[in-house]
Amino acid sequence: MSDPIETLREAVVLSPDNAPLRRHLGDLLSAAGRHEEALEEYREALALDPSDELRLELARAFLAVGRTGEAAVLVDVVLEGHDPSGAALVLRSRLLLNEGDLDGAREAYRRAVAVDAELADPELADLLVAPDDAEEPVVQEPEPPAPPASDGDVITFANVGGMDEVKEEIGLKIIHPFQHPELYAAYGKRAGGGVLLYGPPGCGKTYVARATAGELRSSFLWVGLEDVLSMWLGESEQKLHELFEQARRSAPCVVFFDEVDALGARRSDMRSSAGRTLINQFLAELDGVATENEGVLFLAATNAPWHVDDAFRRPGRFDRVVFVPPPDRDARREILRIHLEGRLQEEIDLDRIAGRTDGYSGADLQSLVDVAVEAKLAASMRDGVPRPLTTDDLRDAARKRKPTTGEWFQTARNYALHANQAGSYDAVLDYLGRR
Repeated sequence: MSDPIETLREAVVLSPDNAPLRRHLGDLLSAAGRHEEALEEYREALALDPSDELRLELARAFLAVGRTGEAAVLVDVVLEGHDPSGAALVLRSRLLLNEGDLDGAREAYRRAVAVDAELADPELADLLVAPDDAEEPVVQEPEPPAPPASDGDVITFANVGGMDEVKEEIGLKIIHPFQHPELYAAYGKRAGGGVLLYGPPGCGKTYVARATAGELRSSFLWVGLEDVLSMWLGESEQKLHELFEQARRSAPCVVFFDEVDALGARRSDMRSSAGRTLINQFLAELDGVATENEGVLFLAATNAPWHVDDAFRRPGRFDRVVFVPPPDRDARREILRIHLEGRLQEEIDLDRIAGRTDGYSGADLQSLVDVAVEAKLAASMRDGVPRPLTTDDLRDAARKRKPTTGEWFQTARNYALHANQAGSYDAVLDYLGRR
């Protein structure tokens, strides 16, 4: 008996622009637990048919592989519609539960069932049961926090292709005050403060942060959610405080907070007092209430700056908001060159491929090279002769692998047009206007 998945794949090859066919293939792959493959089919289907139904299918696929940030962006797009979507609210409930926001997850689920009673999910409802109010909260002596990731490989802005505007912004805010303190002191400025980097996933925000530390020849501390968040009462605040203390002891030091929207979400959106307490602690540490932050430089990255509490953008905190766009043509050419190093290849026209990949993130370009390599490997194994990669191989891969930044820009454009009183997202509109 023929495999229905492979049969559908063959049908998709014959009819690549058939969105329902791709969605059906995605459904079969998802049911088989092959979520990464399903994700790609849903993404292709959404490009052909940008419907809310497909956005939610793609969000479920993202959630299944643990990519909650992308899932949250898609759910937000659907919920921005005039009519509340019960299915989107169920997904939001699962996302909030995954973040540890039990109250928010419970409220989203309640609203979902109110919209459509058939969406009731007993399994999810069991996970949302509130603990007995009569019980005292469990308090456990916290373990000392593990040091955050630190990368020993020194890179500088010379290693960052393109991004001239981003590097200039970071230079003015962070690097120059540190390198020329006497000049800045004459104008009443001192080294310190923070920059919030935002943009589509996979466009090099973490790499830029590492390069900033390399420019300064300073320590670099990467802080992820796992370095801070804890299930034990009060431990998250203590771990955050210890991380700041470690940075102060290591000064000069660049501290990079990844996915800062999860650590610094809008307090108005929270029902849990624990979440608000952590944010208040974060703000107090940034202000150096108990200890000076002299020589400690803060960078943060987010794919969803509109979810970050406004208090984080006040002077002395992350008051400089910098848009990190997809790489420009020169940067794309360099990224492709790096990913092709050491591979069997003919002389490849990188400029031609860079010109065909406008809007691709760095991660998209890496994926494009992987697709080309896999196709060439299959051909080499079939023929029994190793064959080098060619320009045409990369061009064919570009046809199959579309940029993933489109969904993000659709959401960002909405915020830039309708929630941009301070002009924080003007760079997004400028970028879209230049394309």
